[in-house]
Amino acid sequence: MRHNRGVSPTRYSTGARRARSTPVDAACAAAVEEAKAAADEMAWPGKAGGHIGLRAEGDRVVTHFFECLDLAYRGWRWSVTVARASRAKSVTISEVTLLPGEDALLAPQWVPWIERLRPGDLGPGDLLPTPADDVRLAPGFTETTNAADRQQLWELGLGRPRVLSAAGRDDAAERWYESPAGPASPIAQAAPARCATCGFLVPLAGSLRQLFGVCANEYAPDDGKVVSVDHGCGAHSEAVALPPVVETTPPIVDEWVYDTMRPSGADDEEALGHS
Repeated sequence: MRHNRGVSPTRYSTGARRARSTPVDAACAAAVEEAKAAADEMAWPGKAGGHIGLRAEGDRVVTHFFECLDLAYRGWRWSVTVARASRAKSVTISEVTLLPGEDALLAPQWVPWIERLRPGDLGPGDLLPTPADDVRLAPGFTETTNAADRQQLWELGLGRPRVLSAAGRDDAAERWYESPAGPASPIAQAAPARCATCGFLVPLAGSLRQLFGVCANEYAPDDGKVVSVDHGCGAHSEAVALPPVVETTPPIVDEWVYDTMRPSGADDEEALGHS
């Protein structure tokens, strides 16, 4: 039987609101053995640990806490709530439950699968439904520019049901620009020129054309990928080859054998001195 825990009344004095502290019922506080027996029954085949405290929940309602000895619930505690009816002497067990303590091991907070999904998680055969209210998409007729196009393409069923919305384009542009295919990557910083002047850049269509294109150079690291126009790499179409490095052979010094050489003209001066 569950007991509806009482709420302490509130006193009002000179306009100030003060909550009266709930007194601890002496009979309920003394019912430690009854509460321990209820905790042992719930913990069967194990037993509850020692009494670690109590708390007044309301008038004649007290909760006793006991240690949990189960190794799978370290830091948890058995909570046994006892109550006493008005003018009654006996105490009854209202509720027994297992509650986490301050150092209890808890499961991580639940995160919906759509928030846990990361790029690359989708594999062959997997389906990823898109919500009907996805802000990244807009009705397909917004892709056309005038009423004639809407009538010819959309009403005949030849258009796409949904296309990228302005928010969807902004999200994609920000994600691509901050990726390794943007201007801040190390390979772009060391590039001789930007993709905007590269002949291998295939610009995208629509408004994204102003900032992005697809690399079509099979030797570039971003071949077949979307790159920003201020990205770059060493495979730029106008990259100039560096002059070949000419290696010079260092001189060979023979340190073991040497010849003594006379200065030029020393023989003539010596001959004049003897004449």
